[in-house]
Amino acid sequence: MTLLRVDGLRVAYGAAEVVRGVDFTVARGETVALVGESGSGKSTVAHAVLRLLPSGGRITGGTISLGDEELTRAAESRMRQLRGSRVALVPQDPGAYLNPVKRIGEQVAEVRRIHRLAAGERAAADAVKLLTTAGLPDAAKLARRYPHELSGGMRQRVLIAIALAAEPALIVADEPTSALDVTVQRVILDHLGGLSRELGIAVLLITHDLAVAAERADRVLVMRTGEIVESGPAELILSRPGHDYTRALVASVPGGRAPEPPAADRTHPIVEVDQLRRTFPGQEAPAVDGVTLAVAPGQALGLVGESGSGKSTVARLIACLDRPSAGRVVLDGTDTATASGGRLRALRRTVQLIQQSPYTALDPRFSVGRSVAEPLRAFGIGDRRSRRARVAELFDLVRLPRDLLTRRPGELSGGQRQRVAIARALALEPRLLVCDEPVSALDVTVQSAILDLLAELRAEFGLAYVFISHDLAVVRQLCDRVAVMRRGRIVETGATEALFANPGHDYTRELLEAIPKAATASRATPDSLYPAGTR
Repeated sequence: MTLLRVDGLRVAYGAAEVVRGVDFTVARGETVALVGESGSGKSTVAHAVLRLLPSGGRITGGTISLGDEELTRAAESRMRQLRGSRVALVPQDPGAYLNPVKRIGEQVAEVRRIHRLAAGERAAADAVKLLTTAGLPDAAKLARRYPHELSGGMRQRVLIAIALAAEPALIVADEPTSALDVTVQRVILDHLGGLSRELGIAVLLITHDLAVAAERADRVLVMRTGEIVESGPAELILSRPGHDYTRALVASVPGGRAPEPPAADRTHPIVEVDQLRRTFPGQEAPAVDGVTLAVAPGQALGLVGESGSGKSTVARLIACLDRPSAGRVVLDGTDTATASGGRLRALRRTVQLIQQSPYTALDPRFSVGRSVAEPLRAFGIGDRRSRRARVAELFDLVRLPRDLLTRRPGELSGGQRQRVAIARALALEPRLLVCDEPVSALDVTVQSAILDLLAELRAEFGLAYVFISHDLAVVRQLCDRVAVMRRGRIVETGATEALFANPGHDYTRELLEAIPKAATASRATPDSLYPAGTR
């Protein structure tokens, strides 16, 4: 039985039409995935269903029906009644949707009170039950905590509890797992799938990840530039995509084998980490405890593990942005703990960091050309003219058109911004790049392009990488060795393909099992649909 029907939906921002004639249905208890890259219009469709379009956005045509009720012309007072009770949202970013000064339990109970389903102690008790239903352990204790005291996966489950609080018939899940570890992602999606089966709740899953959509949805709708270009059963879309754009998405799913690493001297590591330990005030256990690893010139080491495993702390220690509590980081033959002044500054030219988010890594006030030139200026390299020439060369290297040099970060796409961040990291000609989740915030097609670029730079310049990720499928595409971290320790290290074929630790097996099946399936190989530098 059809629960949601969207007919000929059109949405515009000002004069720009961003959704053009979209049609689809969602039945009771069905999961339908809407996939596509950033800017395809999928989140706009989700917000239109909820009548929560941002300022300037408006529905210009078509209808949206929930059961026998037409939503596009419903009064705002009626929509406030329907949101939560009939249709609920699980948004992407818990940090933007949870009140930082309210306890978790209060925020869930508030929905029960607003919709007059419970009050007082009953609402508080219901909140604990809902948090349990959303998969949170020891929910009564967690209900008294504030959002900042929970992990990202826990906060996402709080959003699911809030969405369930008024017993909706439809949940719109807008990229609910894109920033989460694969293991946490699996738990969240398992819960959404279980709720759909057990309670008959329909799910409209918005995602840029075709692997997730194919594994979790009954049907997949593929959007591009405001239109649905293909739809069908999930297995069919993955195995026999009919549209060139769908084939590009399938081909971009990470999981292919990395190219052979360039020949290099493996006897003198560019970085050695020996019994590294880092403790922080107020923490019971060390963030990093006894980590030992080495990376040779030209080698790419993947450091994988869930949030809180200590990966990013190791990255900061290797990049000379923090000092260990015990142990050593030897960079280019020098113990970083004993280096200071000019020697430490020189070491920082040897290693550069590429951060996770291209949206926060660049100063929004600077042109991107100035951001790339900043390391050269800070180290007193060249004059203005030579620095401008070097920045132009770096833009060519990362395949960005030079006419972007004068633009600010807000005028670029996510993929373009990450290319700018890579160009800035290369400005000082480092021998080692520490890449801290550099593609986790990007669409799968953009992610694939950035991984290809990093592989090409490694082959051309003999760069060494420490590649931090929670996603083994991504690591497999770039790295020839993998170290698996859990709770501050390395539990397994090995050659990438050997580790994939025969993992020795239960946790490594858990990570491998959490990779969406599409990431290990054979993939289509379409012609590129994007000009160089546009992704």
